[in-house]
Amino acid sequence: MMSESRFKKNSISLILFCSLFFFCFISSAGAASSTSLPNTMLWSCYDVGSSGYVQASAIADAFSKNYGMKIRLVPSGTSIGRLMPLTGKKVDCGFLANEVYFAFEGIYDFATKAWGPQDLRVILAHPTTIAMATTKDSGIKTPADAKGKRFSFIPGAPTLNIKGEAFLAFAGLTWNDVQRVDFPSYGACLKALIEGKTDISVVSATASTMYELETSPRGLYWPPFPPEDKAGWERMVKIAPFLSPFLETVGAGISADKPVYLPAYRYPMITVYADTDADLVYALIKAMDESLPGYEKTHAVMPLWNIKDSGVPPADAPFHEGAIRYLKEKGVWKAEHDKWNNDRIEHFKKLKAAWGKALKEAEEKKVADDKFSDFWLNIRNSALGN
Repeated sequence: MMSESRFKKNSISLILFCSLFFFCFISSAGAASSTSLPNTMLWSCYDVGSSGYVQASAIADAFSKNYGMKIRLVPSGTSIGRLMPLTGKKVDCGFLANEVYFAFEGIYDFATKAWGPQDLRVILAHPTTIAMATTKDSGIKTPADAKGKRFSFIPGAPTLNIKGEAFLAFAGLTWNDVQRVDFPSYGACLKALIEGKTDISVVSATASTMYELETSPRGLYWPPFPPEDKAGWERMVKIAPFLSPFLETVGAGISADKPVYLPAYRYPMITVYADTDADLVYALIKAMDESLPGYEKTHAVMPLWNIKDSGVPPADAPFHEGAIRYLKEKGVWKAEHDKWNNDRIEHFKKLKAAWGKALKEAEEKKVADDKFSDFWLNIRNSALGN
């Protein structure tokens, strides 16, 4: 028979073992219910020299210091090049621009059988401005002065080209009124201004290359888009409804003492697909919020990543449910934001139904691939009542 002291000793050991097992079980259960960020992530973004690349780099550096994460940026100078890795799950998220809007709507380069409406979601959407950058020696002082000048165009980049078209429309002009000069990427068209290969490029006011242009012999000039020109703005937003007037005080050649009215939109937008794990998105937006002190002073535009500015509509696609969960916890997301988001999701349901109809009818009617885009857009417009 086991002695009393030995029995007590074994009992104590058993109790300690059970307590340790229970503690480990609870700890592991808690860890499983709270998805953390992975050790490594890949983010697609605009190419080197762009404001989007600079911002993504600063955030990646803050994540590395805060969480020991390894983040690799995958830059590209075209909309398709930035979105394709996200579609193929080669990157975890994209720091994107208006390709989000075009892909969500299934228009421009995304009005093809290979694409169609993409069920994208936004995590955070940074407010910014974009405009028609030119040089002081170009003689261009207003958008109307672009007539007859060389204007940069990037095949495969509707997010920039549509803005160029909208800026021309502000002055009552079209691409037929300018000399269109094609460049392979966003970065290339920025350098082309410095090198004298073009007169006008569609550029973010805070792109690093613009600071270089400002100090170059050619100089930098931003033609203004004054809000009092209501007819001009009406023409502009018919083409690009996501633009609005904003008195910019931050950027190359711009300050509080030298502000200029420029078109405002959202860039970059941290973007994923709707089926992305909600816990992962929650962890990412939380990390963005908690890491803000580590990157907000790296550039003049970085403070606008605070969730009160970048975590509310409008944006080019609905916000992700994981982001909304965090924004509600922080008191940022309101009832009116839910309405906007739900309306955009219902809008997408109409697009998807129209897309299914277009694919089916195109097959039945044997619509050629080079005719499909117009075929789809007609069905799309009819479904949306346009």
